[in-house]
Amino acid sequence: MDMDKRPPAGGSDGCLVGVIRIPVKIVAVLVVLPVRVVWELLVAAGRAVHRHVLGPLYVHVVEPLLRALGWLLTTLFKLVFVWPWVALWRYVLVPVGQALAWLARGLYEQVLAPAGRFLTTCLLRPLGAGLAWLGRGGMRYLLAPLAKGVTRILWALGMTLFVWPWVALWRYVLTPVGRGIAWLAAAVYRYVLTPVGHGLVWLAVAVFRYLLRPVGLGLAWLVVALYRYLLKPVGLGLAWLAAGLYRYVLTPAGQVLLWAWHVAGRIVAALWRGLKLAGWVLVGWPASRVYRHVLTPVGHAVREVWRTGRAAVREARATVRRALFGTPPGEPARSRARTLGSTTAADAAPADEISLPRRQG
Repeated sequence: MDMDKRPPAGGSDGCLVGVIRIPVKIVAVLVVLPVRVVWELLVAAGRAVHRHVLGPLYVHVVEPLLRALGWLLTTLFKLVFVWPWVALWRYVLVPVGQALAWLARGLYEQVLAPAGRFLTTCLLRPLGAGLAWLGRGGMRYLLAPLAKGVTRILWALGMTLFVWPWVALWRYVLTPVGRGIAWLAAAVYRYVLTPVGHGLVWLAVAVFRYLLRPVGLGLAWLVVALYRYLLKPVGLGLAWLAAGLYRYVLTPAGQVLLWAWHVAGRIVAALWRGLKLAGWVLVGWPASRVYRHVLTPVGHAVREVWRTGRAAVREARATVRRALFGTPPGEPARSRARTLGSTTAADAAPADEISLPRRQG
């Protein structure tokens, strides 16, 4: 890894950029490297916690609890808000509604319909015919003349109260007064308002020509001079300063920080590979060598010694039993204790005993 590698520059850099870059690089490496190491450690810890703690906890604890809680809440909701209303509708309202409909249908068919037909035929129809005849005679010989007389009286009263007074007021009062006001307004406009308006126009022209125009020209010249000789130079100086600061300070500092971040990543990767290699060299490889060349042969030897000792003990026990009690009458000759060369199969012939000296030989 080349620690002194410089990022490629876009053009020729001055001495100011070179002077600023070296301390900025040093500070960036000293600050960014610990931050990158802490970041990598936090990322690794977060992944481990998510993989071995949060994931199994969510799968085996939180998700079953949420499912059970959802089932319980659904059941409680149905028990409180759904099933009572369904039972009320199904077992109370529907039977009551059907009974009321049946009762209403029977009442209509057996009581109301016959009563209505009787009333219509025997009472309402003759009464309606009599009232119609009486209405036709009353309309022709009484109500029509009376209505005509009332209409004429109301027309005369309405004209007297609402039309003729307003016509007289307009003709004999408002029209002469309006003509007088119009003559007075014409006289005031001709002999008062017109001379006053001409005077105000002359005054406005004089104020604009001899006051507002010179003041406006002076202010315009002042604004132009202020922009040309003060604001424009100051703005150009600030723009040049900002461009120089961005080009010779901020851009090198950003490049140095980016380079330091990549260098810190490479250093962390190299440290991690070194730690892995050191762990393998110091712990893994010696442990594998000890397991392969020490523990495995020792384990094999202990297993062989244990098997041989167990077989010798069984053989000695069988020999002592035969010497003391003899062979049982129904026991076959091959039913002695199982040794290293015997088998547990029912139809397999017994194998010869293999003693330790013969096995070793």
